[in-house]
Amino acid sequence: MNKMRSRFVADYGMLFVLLLLCGYFSWATDAEQSPVGAAGGRQVASLVVEEKGPDAKVLIVVRDTAADAAFADAAAAKLGGTVVGIVKGQPPDLREALEKLVDRGVRIDAIAATQSIAAWTLVQKIDEKFPKLAGVAVVTPHPFRWPNFLTSDNLINVANRIAVIAIIAIGMTMVIITGGIDLSVGSLIALSSVCVTLLIERFGGAENASPVALVLCSLGGIAVCGLVGLISGTMVTSFGIPSFIVTLAVMLIASGAAYKLTGGESVGRLPDSFMWLGRGTNLGVPNAVILMVALYTVAHVVMSRTLLGRYIYAVGGNAEAARLSGVPVRRILLVVYTICGALAGLGGIITASLFKSGDPKYGPLAELYVIAAVVVGGTSLSGGEGKVLGTLIGALIIAVIENGMNLTNVESYTQKIVLGAVILGAVLLDTLKKKSWWQRRMPASETILGPP
Repeated sequence: MNKMRSRFVADYGMLFVLLLLCGYFSWATDAEQSPVGAAGGRQVASLVVEEKGPDAKVLIVVRDTAADAAFADAAAAKLGGTVVGIVKGQPPDLREALEKLVDRGVRIDAIAATQSIAAWTLVQKIDEKFPKLAGVAVVTPHPFRWPNFLTSDNLINVANRIAVIAIIAIGMTMVIITGGIDLSVGSLIALSSVCVTLLIERFGGAENASPVALVLCSLGGIAVCGLVGLISGTMVTSFGIPSFIVTLAVMLIASGAAYKLTGGESVGRLPDSFMWLGRGTNLGVPNAVILMVALYTVAHVVMSRTLLGRYIYAVGGNAEAARLSGVPVRRILLVVYTICGALAGLGGIITASLFKSGDPKYGPLAELYVIAAVVVGGTSLSGGEGKVLGTLIGALIIAVIENGMNLTNVESYTQKIVLGAVILGAVLLDTLKKKSWWQRRMPASETILGPP
């Protein structure tokens, strides 16, 4: 039992760090909140009836967002025929609507709005701007206290922000477990985004591209990056060039190719349906996050339950011993680098889908964040150790730290220092853990006197 507990702590100890960070930022961002969406709309409708009576004439004012639209629809449904109008937009839209209602002599007893609308200068000084509306009550939902960090929108934003990095980190985890590294993934994001958008623009129908064409062109972008990964793996296995040098060169080549293909310009003749992966949602959850969870599920099964996973760990633990045991070391390394390249290509497609364009400037420093996620998640840079789910935890730690510092108004320069310290601390922890393990394995005489 103790052995299992120790193993869990060794593999997923950073989970406790993630929970501590979430707890801290929840405490640090505790603030007054206002109900939004349909729940807020129903509450404000009830308050209007309580304060002004069931026959009060109400103007509903919201911003032009999905949440505020739900707020307005719910309030209008509950108030029924007493609603004189619904305004969606900005202060100029409200001013125009009020002018028309006043000119027509429409009676307004209350304005039902969200807290953000009530903060508008036009609403606060409505008596001065529209004397005929003096005494009109501005009714908003009752506020409550809740951490800004734990709002549903923010939590989804944290997951969505790290989705591309986390997806690529799956492949990077495999590469690092084998004892290598891939510095080209950031440039492959840009190359993939350029390739897929050029394919759509020139061969897929541009703005009129069909879903089938979009899928085929996206697979083309993934295939290109997978091929680049295969080339990197071939250089490492066939010529014995260190992976650091190979992928550093490939990083420059891929970046230059992306600029060369586009002349340094973005490619944007794409249909709106192309944004489905980057901006689309399913039950309120971004499609990119759903894809991330699915890929991590598959990767966890592969690394923990399949022969390929065992071979990857064997190669990282001792490549020569693995070869003598019958493990196809070269083939495993080729597969690992190809998977890493293909996942970087997928990350480029998600990025292009998010911005509805391909651009050679995408992915700056992405390789550093990917490697950081893997290392913070507990994978050893010396190879042979690491868990895919630990990498997901590491990616979330980085996302939570960035998001939490933004919410607490920490300046960008300080954020870089903190993130650098976190990465350094993770590597130091891994080093100390290995040193401690080695000392436990050594005989007592060697621990004191050193090896003969």
